[in-house]
Amino acid sequence: MTTRENRRPPGTLEAAVMGVLWASDSPMTAAEVHRALGDGLAYNTVQTVLFRLHDKKAVGRHRIGRGHTYWPAREAAAAAAAQMREALADSADRGVVLQLFAESLEASDADLLRDLLAGTDRSALPRRPDR
Repeated sequence: MTTRENRRPPGTLEAAVMGVLWASDSPMTAAEVHRALGDGLAYNTVQTVLFRLHDKKAVGRHRIGRGHTYWPAREAAAAAAAQMREALADSADRGVVLQLFAESLEASDADLLRDLLAGTDRSALPRRPDR
């Protein structure tokens, strides 16, 4: 999917590359990621995305010959949770963000979240300095 200016929405290419890496059982080269994406991207584009993901510490890498192999620095679920925390941290009104998020959940996900929150020992969690 691209925008009117024939550009992808921000973050979609990084998400696609991470999806390929998470689906792999072993580290991948840029060429392997490029083949797996298979949507007409230039090899250099994929390589640039991998470099940027490494700079962001989202992937690890190891030199192999003249290139590198790449792997996710953390599991997909941990990365998603971190994104959710970042979205909250960047918000001026956390309550509104949480409310909109809760309203967008399917009933089964809302039930699961309630169960998880009910079973969480909140006193064992680290306190945020702003609370």
